[in-house]
Amino acid sequence: MTQRVALVTGGSRGIGAAIAERLASDGYDIALSYASNAAAAEQIAEKIRGMGRKALTIKANGASVEGNREVIGETMVVFGRIDALVCNAGTFFSGPINEMSVSQIEHILNLNVRAAMVETMEATKHMTRGGRIIYIGSAFGARAPFPGISLYAATKAALRGFAKGVARDLGPRGITANVVEPGPIDTDLNPDSGEVAALIRSFVATGAYGKARDIADMVSFLASPQAGYVTGAALPVDGGLEA
Repeated sequence: MTQRVALVTGGSRGIGAAIAERLASDGYDIALSYASNAAAAEQIAEKIRGMGRKALTIKANGASVEGNREVIGETMVVFGRIDALVCNAGTFFSGPINEMSVSQIEHILNLNVRAAMVETMEATKHMTRGGRIIYIGSAFGARAPFPGISLYAATKAALRGFAKGVARDLGPRGITANVVEPGPIDTDLNPDSGEVAALIRSFVATGAYGKARDIADMVSFLASPQAGYVTGAALPVDGGLEA
């Protein structure tokens, strides 16, 4: 059990799938979690195995403490180690704050913030020097350019503060913690066409959506030995949305 292992939550589609494939190409064996679509998760796993790497798919409820612990526990049982933890799973919904419900608040906090906290707590019990923790935040954690995203923006801003604290806690152990903050990325759930996309592009310096591989490239760098002196940082990959 000497092969490096990366765990990518929400790794069955979109940005998470791109990250899982990129880290596999970097030489990591991959564990990836998914919420419901086993076929999509297995499709990504097969691509990874085609690269000569091992792949494990884990179905988990990311909004529950038990689900977060199961993801870490199963990865450890199968691979015996976690060298890079990528907390990518999350949810998004929008609407004016006066129209939100307490159950919506609880759900987005549990999936976008508490999950990352629990997974970090559990994974770092096993992580050794050189370990990497990478949270997938959002440019909306730094800037809320239009109404209706208060809850989502709050959860992504929380990852900034959490990463800084984790960086302090784990720096002496040689483990880094950083946030990657995507801008608008062209995925099935967030296509780069349509009325909403046109509005979002108007806030981006380049006027364009990014690709999932843009985020995967940044994660690849942060997971590499070359990023050993980068920790506690929030790194936008957003086409200038935060500018």
